[in-house]
Amino acid sequence: VQLQASGGGLVQTGGSLRLSCAASGIISFINALRWYRQAPGNYQRELVADISLSNRSNYADSVKGRFTISRDNAENTVYLQMNNLKPEDTAVYYCNADVAVLNTTLQNYWGQGTQVTVSS
Repeated sequence: VQLQASGGGLVQTGGSLRLSCAASGIISFINALRWYRQAPGNYQRELVADISLSNRSNYADSVKGRFTISRDNAENTVYLQMNNLKPEDTAVYYCNADVAVLNTTLQNYWGQGTQVTVSS
């Protein structure tokens, strides 16, 4: 299973970006999908948002009201719509997924990361 993230870039404060992450491979179904970010100089990744198979979503306090996570189960894709971006949103964004392969137990996978830079 591979996760391919895209959609990052350079945007001014107040701008918007939409990240996508598509899963490929032998997939029975994808349970939870998540977006993390790692800011410059930070060694830990921060959970930004997650969405369950039943479309229940949760957000970090820092992005509530500005970011929206969604998923397309038919395309095995998760999205992160980011509005009203701030310089502190600058980070490498990673997608993460719990995937059932051939109906076995769930395994966790990471995408390669996409850079988001917000200029002031």
